[in-house]
Formats: sequence, structure tokens, C-alpha cells
Amino acid sequence: MTDSIRRPLLFLDVDGPLIPFGAALWQYPTYRTDEEPESSGSNPLLGRINPAHGPRLAALPCDLIWATTWLDDANECIAPRIGLPRLPVVTWPEPSDADEQDARNGVHWKTRALVDWAAGRAFAWVDDEITDTDRAWVSAHHRGAALLHRVDPSQGLGDADYVALDEWLRTC
Repeated sequence: MTDSIRRPLLFLDVDGPLIPFGAALWQYPTYRTDEEPESSGSNPLLGRINPAHGPRLAALPCDLIWATTWLDDANECIAPRIGLPRLPVVTWPEPSDADEQDARNGVHWKTRALVDWAAGRAFAWVDDEITDTDRAWVSAHHRGAALLHRVDPSQGLGDADYVALDEWLRTC
């Protein structure tokens, strides 16, 4: 068995964890990178992404996977800004009857798909919309270890989040 198979997965959302939102606009620092000159006219929210996230995420003992509605645009727009290579991307399935039932029960629409993607492998999920209902569903339906780590969207990923993730990932 290779290290890659044994390493836990880390499913990473973009909006909230990497692009903070919800606080007064003036509260967010902005960052320019060589990949995003000021005159580029791209999404202005990209400037909120701290390039220090890339090395910190890459240092975590896991396999990173984009779990975002950005889909492969995360590889095109975000990965180069923060120095990450292209990452696998969760492709969200069409909603099913089971997903609709989950939603009525308060389960996030990503939850079932991430458990299916993990296929029993240990995983952490970093998102700003995780609830205790998602944690309970994962606990009942996933045979591996799982950490559902909610990030405050007005702050984004911070030092305490990285410490918690690193400590948990090293126990898997």
C-alpha cells in the first residue's frame, strides 16, 4: 500500500475558507500575485485569497481535493495564486431522490457526494456550511474516520484551523 492510499483526503471549499466574505468590505486585506496583475479585470474577490494558504495547505499530511462549485476553475484561478499544483476536483452529481431527502433532513447537498468520493478512506472536509446534521450523517454512513471542519466565512482559514487540521490528519 502506498503512502497516497493511506493518506487522508482533505476536501476543500473555496468561498468562505479561502475567500472570506460576510464582514464589512474594508475588513478584508487584499493580496496581489504575479499571476493576477492589478489591471487583469478578473474576479475582484480573488484578491482576498492569502497566498500563504498554498504552502500551509501543501504542508498538511493529506491529499488535497477541491470540493467547491468553482469546479476546475479552482485549478485555473486559485491554485496558481497560492502555489498549488492542479488538484483533483469533486464533480457534483445530478441531484437524486436521496439528495432531496437529505436536504429535507438538513443535510448539506455536498455531504453524500463527499462520503461517496472518499469510499471509506479517512477525510477532512473544510467548508463554511457544515452543521451537526452533516456530522451525524457522515458518522452514520462513512466507515472511515472523518473530520467535518467548519470555517467562519467572515474570517476564512486561520491559524487555529490549520492547527486543528494538522493534528487530526496526523492521527489518521
